[in-house]
Amino acid sequence: MLRKLAIIAALASGPAFAAGIEITVEGEANGVIKIDLLEDVAPQHVERITTLAEQGKYDNVVFHRVIDGFMAQTGDVEFGTMGSDMRRAGTGGSAFPDLPAEFSDVPYERGVVGMARSQNPDSANSQFFIMFEPGHFLNGQYTVVGRVTEGLDVLDMIKRGHPRSGAVTGRPDVMTKVAVTE
Repeated sequence: MLRKLAIIAALASGPAFAAGIEITVEGEANGVIKIDLLEDVAPQHVERITTLAEQGKYDNVVFHRVIDGFMAQTGDVEFGTMGSDMRRAGTGGSAFPDLPAEFSDVPYERGVVGMARSQNPDSANSQFFIMFEPGHFLNGQYTVVGRVTEGLDVLDMIKRGHPRSGAVTGRPDVMTKVAVTE
């Protein structure tokens, strides 16, 4: 009985998953993007996003890679904050270790949120991207963490970058506040 109580206490003290996040965007796009996080699909990645959002690490982080007809990428809490050297944006992560892939059968459709990573499938850390259009070639290759439930119009207004690299020149749009919702 004591063992069962210890297990229940450990589970209760573990991280509480959020239902989602709200991203306040400013720049060419202005408004809020609401995302439903899929903790049943990618629990470790959702926990990471939730933790970073609760710590305020995503606040004032730019959309550093935006490719028209594909996706908008953000979340570099190390090198992607406003006022940083934007040439390094997209090369950093967080103080936490990289995460093992949590691939699923959830398809990459418009509004789906995925974790960015390097060539190594187990290298996702803090960066994520939101799909402008379906990208089925990503299915089973990148961890899906959520879906946009409101604010696709705000997503559509985000400043686009170079057609191939997605590098945004000038002042990029920024996530001024990322709040966890229940």
